[in-house]
Amino acid sequence: MKVSVKHVKKEKPLNLKHYINWFEIPAYNFERAVSFYNQIYNIAMEVTELNGYSMAFFPAKGGIGGAVVTGEGCTPNTTGPLLYLNGGKDLSVVLNRIEEAGGIVIMNKTLINDAVGHFALFMDTEGNRLALHSKN
Repeated sequence: MKVSVKHVKKEKPLNLKHYINWFEIPAYNFERAVSFYNQIYNIAMEVTELNGYSMAFFPAKGGIGGAVVTGEGCTPNTTGPLLYLNGGKDLSVVLNRIEEAGGIVIMNKTLINDAVGHFALFMDTEGNRLALHSKN
């Protein structure tokens, strides 16, 4: 099967450093989800209410930010885009906390290649399928 991809060259292409600038992880049980991410990352997320949504923010020091969110239309799922969370220097540290925090490890730490690093897949307490990535 041949796929045709149209390239638009009339305008200057966007020169983006990152193609992701914000992410939200949906939750059915907000408190349980916040506790899960606090535990696996050893953090204390800041929680707020905004227009009928509960949000807990991942602490981001000038990088890409995100939040655990619950409210209308926030439905956890195992299909759709796969979000790779930062596993730090070695994702094993975070991965080893997944099951104790109530999640499920789907795929253990796996080498992609030496240049790219490693990844692992897990399911959080809300049923979201996510990944971890690290160079080591």
